[in-house]
Amino acid sequence: MTTLVKNGTVVTASDRYEADIFIDKGVVSLIGQGLNLPADEVVDASGKLVMPGGIDVHTHLDMPFGGTNSADDFETGTIAAAHGGTTTIIDFAIQNFGEGLYPAFEGWMKKAEGKAVIDYAFHMIVRELTDQVSHDMDKMARHEGVTSFKLFMAYPGVFQVDDATIFRALLKTKENGGLICMHAENGGVIDTLVKDALRKGHTAPKYHALTRPTRAEGEATGRAIALSEMAGVPIYIVHLSCSDALEKVKQARDQGLPAYAETCPQYLFLSYEDYERPGFEGAKYVMSPPLREKWNQDALWKGLAKNDLQVVSTDHCPFCMNEPPQKQLGQGDFSKIPNGAPGIETRLMLLWDGGVRAGHIDPHRFVEIVSTNPAKMFGLWPKKGTVAVGSDGDLVLFDADKRSVLSASTHHMRVDYNPYEGREVTGGPAVVLSRGEVIVDHGTLRGKPGRGQFVKRQGGRPLVP
Repeated sequence: MTTLVKNGTVVTASDRYEADIFIDKGVVSLIGQGLNLPADEVVDASGKLVMPGGIDVHTHLDMPFGGTNSADDFETGTIAAAHGGTTTIIDFAIQNFGEGLYPAFEGWMKKAEGKAVIDYAFHMIVRELTDQVSHDMDKMARHEGVTSFKLFMAYPGVFQVDDATIFRALLKTKENGGLICMHAENGGVIDTLVKDALRKGHTAPKYHALTRPTRAEGEATGRAIALSEMAGVPIYIVHLSCSDALEKVKQARDQGLPAYAETCPQYLFLSYEDYERPGFEGAKYVMSPPLREKWNQDALWKGLAKNDLQVVSTDHCPFCMNEPPQKQLGQGDFSKIPNGAPGIETRLMLLWDGGVRAGHIDPHRFVEIVSTNPAKMFGLWPKKGTVAVGSDGDLVLFDADKRSVLSASTHHMRVDYNPYEGREVTGGPAVVLSRGEVIVDHGTLRGKPGRGQFVKRQGGRPLVP
C-alpha cells in the first residue's frame, strides 16, 4: 500500500518545513515538495501540522488491580489512543510471584493480539528477582526486544521490592543494556500513614493524597537515583508528580548523572483540590502518586521546558465510577479505591492547549516530549518518533485550531467519567496514520482491531542529551 500526504507543514523536534510525504509499505520513502506520485491513497494536509505519531510509554490496559481490571482492554484502549493521536504504546506486563518473566510476557501478548489498533511494546514489571528472572531479563533484552523493566518502591506485599533487589536489577541492566523504570514512593512510610488514617476513621478519598506526602516521593526518587549512580547505569523515574521529586532529578542531572523522568497530564492540569469535591467524587482522582497542591504545576512546566523532565506519558489506568462500580470498592475505605484514571486519548490535546498555546513550550518541544524522546528513551528511534525517510509512516495531521470539549459523553475510552469533564481545548488530531494507513479520519475510526503490531525495541540506553 502507498500513501501520499500532500500540502502539510512538517513539524519535528528540530525542524519545520512545507513538504509532501510518500509512504510505501508502511515506511516513509520520500519527502519533498510538489510530489505527484501515484498512490493508493492521497491525504490532503493543507492547513495542518504533520507530526510524528504520539508515543505513550506508560499505559495499563486490561490490568488486574484490587479485585478488578482496568476498564480499557487493548481494543478500546488503542482505539481511544488513536483518536487522540497516539500511534504506539508501551504497556506493562506483570510478573507473577514464583514465575519468571516469560509467562507474563506471553500473557500480555495474548491480551494484545487481535485487538490492538496501533503498535505496541511492553515493559516487564519485576516483583521478585530470582535467578530465573535475572536470566529472563537478559534473554528478553537480547532476543525479544523487551528492554525496560519496572520496579516499585511502593505497595508492600504486592509490588514493592527492597533496595538490594533494586540494586541487583540495576546491575543487571549494566550487562544487558536495559533500562530500569522506577515507581518512586516510600511504600513503608505510606503504608504506616494509611493504617494510621484508617484507625482514626479518616476514610474519604482525599486521605489517599494526605497519606502519600510529596516527601515520600522525593525521598524515594533521591534513593533510586543514588542506587543507579552506585550501579553506574541510567534510571527512569515514572509519573513524577511534584517539586520535591523533581528537585532530586534536577540535582542529579546538574551533576551529569543519567537520571531521566516523565510526568503526566494529570499532574499538569489537576490538583489536590479535586479530592475536595463533594461526596465520593474525589475517588475519580485517586491515583498514585496522587494529585498535588496546584503550585507544583509551575515547577513541572519549568522542568519540561528545561529538559529536567523528558517525557509526558499518561499512566492510563481507568476504573469506572458507577458502570460498573469499580471506584465504589473504596466506599468507606480510601485504600481500597482502585488507583488510576483515564488519559490515553486526551494527552496531545491537553498538552497543546495548556502547554503550547499557554506559552510553556513551543511546538518542537511538544513533539519532543510526546513522541521523539519516548522513542529515544525506549529503543524505538528512529523507526518511531520522527518524520524521516526510513521511519514508519506514523503521522498525526494536527489541526491547531480544532476546538473540542473533553467529556465522557464523547470520548472513546471505556470509562464512565472524564477527569477533565467540560474543559474546552484548542488543537487536536484531524487525521492519524499508522504505518501509512489512515486509522482515524476526522473522528471516524478506519483502523481495524488486530492491525497493531508488536514492536521489538533496541537496547534501552537513553539517547536524550
